[in-house]
Amino acid sequence: MSLFLIEATVQNGGRNKEAIEAKLDQIERKLKEQSSFLVEVQIAKDFSHIFFIVETKDAPSTANVIGSEELDVKLVKQVRLIGESLEEVKAKKDRVNYLVEWNLPEHLTMEQYLERKKKNSVYYKEVPEVTFARTYVCEDMTKCLCFYDAPNQELVEKARKAVKAPIDAIVELKQNDG
Repeated sequence: MSLFLIEATVQNGGRNKEAIEAKLDQIERKLKEQSSFLVEVQIAKDFSHIFFIVETKDAPSTANVIGSEELDVKLVKQVRLIGESLEEVKAKKDRVNYLVEWNLPEHLTMEQYLERKKKNSVYYKEVPEVTFARTYVCEDMTKCLCFYDAPNQELVEKARKAVKAPIDAIVELKQNDG
């Protein structure tokens, strides 16, 4: 099975905690029926977007399951997890409250990206208030999503500057209860 990022927007009537939780319960149940696994779900604080990381053999069917719950699927891409193991992510022990999107330059290869990340990651220590958790890099090298725990957006921006990594978008994430 492979990891896929599926990004979806939430239709206006469903932008609340209860509606989204009901949708997620249905999605998780349906994915199990097709032998897919919901690895991680991150929800924008304003409930407008949901970022799914799914382990599946059939990305189109998985996207259809998500779309069947009145969510508009905007993106389906195979991804590579960097920074944590899949088991660590599945255990859901860390806290992340910011997602940074970076649309990767056309010429960048996965090898170059990994080398750059290895070289620059040491500079996160310049912003100790921010904890980098993990990155999902699209295998087609179009973009990556980086997850952080930080007191505020300004410190996330400062951390990205320290590691010389651009920002195309920052999404504040809803915190899970308990």
